Amino acid sequence: MNAPERAVPAELARLRGSIDNIDAALVHILAERFKATQRVGVLKAELGLPASDPGREAQQVARLRQLAHDAELDPVFAEKFLAFIVAEVIRHHEDIAQGHAQRA
Repeated sequence: MNAPERAVPAELARLRGSIDNIDAALVHILAERFKATQRVGVLKAELGLPASDPGREAQQVARLRQLAHDAELDPVFAEKFLAFIVAEVIRHHEDIAQGHAQRA
């Protein structure tokens, strides 16, 4: 038998609503970011550039760590989050480059 439904306190409901809104915004922001990185992947493939740019990635990590610190977010978490995104971007760029090479 399930526990009886309890009313959610107003403050908890309000906070959950805010979290839901933030999650939706994050998804939309990530979608926009990946649209831009897809275009970068196409340009890299057209120019014969490698999918990964370690120098740019190092700059981004340093920048993100500073932004996280300034925002009072754990910089280690921010770096892990960026690493996850960058790994996915590189995978996309490799796929784009492979498709470009097959058409050439």
